[in-house]
Amino acid sequence: MKIAFLAGHSSIHTVKWVNEMAIRGHIVHLITMHPGDEKLNAKIHVHKLPFKPPLGYYLNTWHLKRLLQQIKPDILNTHYASGYGTLARLAGFHPTLLSVWGSDIFDFPYESKMKMKIMQRNLAAADQIASTSNIMKRQTETIYRSEQEITVTPFGVDCERFKPLQVSRGQNRIRIGTVKKMASKYGIATLIEAFAIAKGKFEGDIELTLVGGGPEEEELKQLAQRLNIDQYVDFVGPIPHHSVPEYLNSFDIYVALSTLDSESFGVAIVEASACGVPVVVSDAGGLPEVVADGQTGYIVPRNNSEEAADRILQLLNDPMLRKTMGDAGRQFVLDNYEWKENADRMERLYETVVNEHNKSERIVR
Repeated sequence: MKIAFLAGHSSIHTVKWVNEMAIRGHIVHLITMHPGDEKLNAKIHVHKLPFKPPLGYYLNTWHLKRLLQQIKPDILNTHYASGYGTLARLAGFHPTLLSVWGSDIFDFPYESKMKMKIMQRNLAAADQIASTSNIMKRQTETIYRSEQEITVTPFGVDCERFKPLQVSRGQNRIRIGTVKKMASKYGIATLIEAFAIAKGKFEGDIELTLVGGGPEEEELKQLAQRLNIDQYVDFVGPIPHHSVPEYLNSFDIYVALSTLDSESFGVAIVEASACGVPVVVSDAGGLPEVVADGQTGYIVPRNNSEEAADRILQLLNDPMLRKTMGDAGRQFVLDNYEWKENADRMERLYETVVNEHNKSERIVR
C-alpha cells in the first residue's frame, strides 16, 4: 500500500507511525511543514511544504494537491485535525483518514465560533476519523457526529524497548519522577507541591527527578526553592527519546498530574508501566484510561497536591506494593497497548478505508 502522511516530522508520534509502516513494507510519504530531528527509516520519502504555519495551512493547498497527484497514494493519513486537517480538507483528496490528537479537539474549536465551524468542516471532509483514546473519541462526537464509527488507535509502546532494566544508581534514595514538558498543563507545580508534602511526612530518603525542558522551568525551580526542597529536586532538562527507557527504570514511582483534558493519551504513563514502574496520575483527559486504579497505580483529582501526596506516600511506605503494582502495570500494557498490536489495528483501518472508498467509487461509475 502507498500511504501519504500529512503530519509534523517534529513529533515523535508521527515518526513512530511512519517508520512502522515503512518497516512493514508499505511505500510511505511524509508531507510536512514541521521538520524534525528524529531519525526516519531510509525508505521514507519526505516532502517539505514551502509555506510555514499558520498561513501554510492555507497557502500550501495548491502544492499539496500537485504533490498528491504525483504520489498517487492509496490513502492520506492526516494527523492533527485543526491545522493539517484544514489543509487536507482544502486539498480535497480521498480517501483521507483524519487522526485527532488532543488540543485540536479539546481547545481549538472553543477559541471562537469560526474555529468551531472550521473543525466541523474538517471532520466532515474526512472519510474516516481515528482517535488515540476513548475520551477524545467522545469529545470529537460532541463536535461532529460522523456517519462512520470513530476508531480508537492508541499510541502503543514497544515493550521490547520499554521493559524492566537493571539501572545503576549511585545512592539508595527512593526516586519519584516524571518525563514531561515543563508547562502548566502538565501539572508539574502540583507534583512539586505533592513531593514537598510527602517529603515532610516520609522518614526515608527521597528525591524528585523532572525530565524535560519547557517555558516554566525557571518558575518551577523557584517554587522548589520556596518550599525548601530544591536540594532534593533534579531538573534534568530535555533528553533524546532513546534515553527515556533508562530514565524510567531509574524511577521507583512515576507521577503525571496533568491539568487539562487535552492530555488525550498518557504515552509516558504507558511507557513507565511497561518498565514495571507504579504510577500516580490525575483524572485529566485520557490518563485514567491507561491506569487500572488500585492495581497498576492510583488516579487522583487534578490540581490536588494533598491527595497526590497521600498516594505517593502509600507507595513510598510499601516496597511490596510498588513491586506488585509495577508488575501489574507491565502486564496491563502487554494486554492493551503493545505497539505491534496497535500498529496492526491501524494497518487494518487503512485497508478498510481504502476498500470502502474503492467500493463507493465503483458504485458511482
